[in-house]
Amino acid sequence: MIPEYLLRAVLASIMVSVLLGMLSPLINAKGLAFLTHALFHALLFGAVLGMILGLLFENLSLVMLTALAVTVTVVLIIAQLEKAGFSPDSAVGIVASFVAGLTVLGFGVLYKVMADRPYFPLSQSIVSYLTGEIFLITLNDLTALVLGGALLFFTMLFLYRDFLYLSFDPEGVESYGGNARAYLTILYVLVGAIGALIVQTVGLITLQVVAVLPGAIALMVSSDVRKVLAVSLLLTLAVQLSSVVLAYFTDIPPSGLATIMLGVIYGVLLFRR
Repeated sequence: MIPEYLLRAVLASIMVSVLLGMLSPLINAKGLAFLTHALFHALLFGAVLGMILGLLFENLSLVMLTALAVTVTVVLIIAQLEKAGFSPDSAVGIVASFVAGLTVLGFGVLYKVMADRPYFPLSQSIVSYLTGEIFLITLNDLTALVLGGALLFFTMLFLYRDFLYLSFDPEGVESYGGNARAYLTILYVLVGAIGALIVQTVGLITLQVVAVLPGAIALMVSSDVRKVLAVSLLLTLAVQLSSVVLAYFTDIPPSGLATIMLGVIYGVLLFRR
């Protein structure tokens, strides 16, 4: 008999694999790896702010909602700075440094709020947010992941060809009447929204690795777009499911196992070139 928490973890891993498997090639093709660094800061600040609100209103579901709102706002600000003439690296660096300062201030406020409450089940939320303890995912979390993931998946699927054209020939997109800036903004929002949606299952510490490496590995294996997408999807699914199974028997956080697997595969391919 399969334990219910293991079944929830497997279902969550499948949803995460589909989202990351499709998103990772776009991150690598468009050169958005540095954007995921800003995403890390935004998610951490959003989590801290969400925990403060969760403590005040005694509702920890506010953590994910707040993180989502903060992350989408941050990536929109980055997109606006690029539109104003800043380079992508400069826009990310400016916003990331500002958000990092807000995060430190947020931790100070969080400690003060926690001091006024002798007990509140916050530690479990912090651990699952940072390390991606997928076995702690609840039925409500899984429902939100599946419904939100389906919406993001179909949005990304509908615009995937446009995102690919944007990555390789933005001038061509403009010449055919497309709005390259609008597509880029939508892509930024998708990166932020997917990150906020899956961070509790993947883990904030390892999110950047699992978002970038599958696509990077796929691009090392093939240059054909369809093969790259297939490799990224299958690799992400295999790694996520394997890490869950191994974690079930070893009690090691699955996010750490997934990161090590991807790192080993990337390293082997890199040395064989």
